[in-house]
Amino acid sequence: MHTIGNPWLWGGFIVVVIVALLADLVLMRHGGPHKVKFKEALWWSIGWVCLALAFNAGLWYYLKETIDLATANTLGLQFLTGYLIEKALAVDNIFVFLLIMSYFSVPEIQRQRVLIIGIIGAIFLRTIMIFAGAALVNEFHWILYVFGAFLLFTGWKMWSAHGEEPDLNDNPALKFMRKHLKISTEYNGNNLMVEKDGVNWFTPMFVVLVLIAVTDVIFAVDSIPAIFAITTDPFIVLTSNVFAVLGLRAMFFMLAGMADRFHLLPYGLSIILGFIGIKMLLIDIYKIPVPVSLGVVFSILVITMILSLKIPPKEKSGEG
Repeated sequence: MHTIGNPWLWGGFIVVVIVALLADLVLMRHGGPHKVKFKEALWWSIGWVCLALAFNAGLWYYLKETIDLATANTLGLQFLTGYLIEKALAVDNIFVFLLIMSYFSVPEIQRQRVLIIGIIGAIFLRTIMIFAGAALVNEFHWILYVFGAFLLFTGWKMWSAHGEEPDLNDNPALKFMRKHLKISTEYNGNNLMVEKDGVNWFTPMFVVLVLIAVTDVIFAVDSIPAIFAITTDPFIVLTSNVFAVLGLRAMFFMLAGMADRFHLLPYGLSIILGFIGIKMLLIDIYKIPVPVSLGVVFSILVITMILSLKIPPKEKSGEG
């Protein structure tokens, strides 16, 4: 498969990710486990976005010096567009994480641990899925049409399902665990398993981590095909994906409690998925320029967020 990634680029990317994860683990946990307040999460979120933009700028400069300006501009815009798409879709992911943690009443000081494990798992899973997807696209060009149709379906499903409160009791993974595992009702610090009267019991922390991992897979299946409409280069696909995922933890604490404020965002995300799906289906007829895709995605997000702030959410049935 064709990629601009070489040992130097891959090595640099891996080093940046490892250093970023270590910084996240050490600095954000400074002073021990604690409830992350909005201001702290906001600054961390800004830092993660700046890191992604700095990587994008560094990649652009490297490509300009080693290949040419046109290539640098094209791939730089592809990274930025892919990053924006994945970052936007990650917001919906965060709201599901919040639902899971609220449902299981995860203590505030334990939420950081759950999220960092979830992020590391997401990076691992997405790496496998991206390389598998790139290999499929390289071998079978028609798979892009399948991705496009799937994105249209996902966008329609997201639009039609908005406003319906997800019921975790119907989650297949949760049903399986409740049927086949002994699950305690109390947390025991960070422990995933405790022994009671000689019997091993899984803690709610274990259940939450499993559900977070399952959610990661589901959202990766939804979001990864979207970026293949922008580029099929596995280096650009993976790096933009990973940088979007890296800031999930800070963004979670920043957006916690703000889901209702951006109540129209799922509609915007569904439109974006529909647009990307159409772009993918038209790929052999007309290739929508990357700058146009970037402008459309950015505009939809901005308009949706502004409308969310101006139009109050509808009251849920049963409320006064």
